[in-house]
Amino acid sequence: MNSVKTFFLLTIMTGFFLLIGRMIGGQSGMMIAFIFAIVMNFVSYWYSHKIVLKIHKASLADSESNVFKSFQALLSKADIQGPKLYIYDSDEPNAFATGRNFENSVVAVSSSLLDTLNKEEIEGVLAHEIAHIENNDILIASVAATFAEQSA
Repeated sequence: MNSVKTFFLLTIMTGFFLLIGRMIGGQSGMMIAFIFAIVMNFVSYWYSHKIVLKIHKASLADSESNVFKSFQALLSKADIQGPKLYIYDSDEPNAFATGRNFENSVVAVSSSLLDTLNKEEIEGVLAHEIAHIENNDILIASVAATFAEQSA
């Protein structure tokens, strides 16, 4: 179902660009907007997880850290392989999952979240983000976030 939602979102984005292109530049503007929409959809689909991580200046979690070990245990329990754990500096406690599939999925956790919550609470947050990956919720959210960031 989320694949259909993602396709619908990309189609709506393309239509929006075509409309704006037509209003600004007529037929030529619409063609330029179409090319722009295709490029943007391609980038959003294939690189959204990398863009979001770069925006947050996230780095891979240390494989010796407790949070990494908890993350690996939760992945094993969920029988999922592929997701990586990233940490980013932020004053706000937050976590998110991003990517387009299991192999390209990422869970990112803010340093503030790690400083604020205890081990069990952190594991609950990680489990929640892993559930987003399991349910394939991450692609549509990643595409929407990338579109919003590129449009701003």
